[in-house]
Amino acid sequence: MNQTSAFTGPPAEKRVGRVLTYRAGAVASLFFPPAGIPALVHSLRAQRLAEKGEIELAREHGEKARNWAWYSVGVGLTVYVVAALVGLLFANHGSVRVVYFAWSILTDGSAWHSMIKGFWINIQVFLIAEVIVLVWALFVAVVRLLPGPACRPLRFLATVYVDAFRAFPAILVVYIVGLGLPQANLPLVGHLSDMQYVIFALSLTYGAYVSEVYRSGIESIHWSQVAAARSLGLSYSQTMRFVVVPQAVRRVVPPLLNDFIGLQKDTAIISVIGVLDVVSRARFINNAKGSLTAYSMAALLFLMVTIPFTRWLEWLQNRRQARTQGGR
Repeated sequence: MNQTSAFTGPPAEKRVGRVLTYRAGAVASLFFPPAGIPALVHSLRAQRLAEKGEIELAREHGEKARNWAWYSVGVGLTVYVVAALVGLLFANHGSVRVVYFAWSILTDGSAWHSMIKGFWINIQVFLIAEVIVLVWALFVAVVRLLPGPACRPLRFLATVYVDAFRAFPAILVVYIVGLGLPQANLPLVGHLSDMQYVIFALSLTYGAYVSEVYRSGIESIHWSQVAAARSLGLSYSQTMRFVVVPQAVRRVVPPLLNDFIGLQKDTAIISVIGVLDVVSRARFINNAKGSLTAYSMAALLFLMVTIPFTRWLEWLQNRRQARTQGGR
């Protein structure tokens, strides 16, 4: 037996077989001919070239066949999904358009004015609650990480708060705070406005989630940095303030923004206690017009805020990843 045969690579027949594996995908992709036909053409060329022994050219055409096959799958599925949605709009004599996209309501300036006025309330709740959550959640995270047995009761209280409010649905917290506290007439919190109650409720709910994001960021800081800071004479509070927390906050910016996207959307539930936000106003318009178009208008307003926010988040994540890979 030739001792060098094991190092010469697979025989030509197997290499040709690898090239020809693209053909099945190309043929299967014919459900979208604009991309499926080029895939099939390149696969046939790859087969002919492989039979002639021109392996490198066969591989090149096989690669093109595979790429066109993926185009066929991706673009084809997109086209068919969009076509199905367009067909849905015109199905049953256009009933979907009448219910969700009534032109008379979409072009009603007074309806848009009312919706935008209500949506501004959602934006205000979101912005104020976001600032409160940032501070409150960081405080809770720091308390959960306090060292020593003397701080055990504080750690226990913080843990109970986080576990409880991560378990409660946000709408239930809004009901309990927005309807229960005014009836209980407690000092300091018994005479707030409805908007203040919903800000309080959302801050409690999202404070529990965001505190866990902060805590994961703090715990990701290597222990050697804490040890170095303490060896320089910094106290525990100074170490957290000047060394650990600034680094942790930078690390958790993307997941924080994800939570705030959720907070921005959850402001839609504040209508359950009578706040005249965009959802409440949409309900009034729908009841008056006998349509659900106002809900579609409200959804469009949320899209106009959420999508740019999401793209900004993606840009931040990509920039952070690029800096990490570049060693900056």
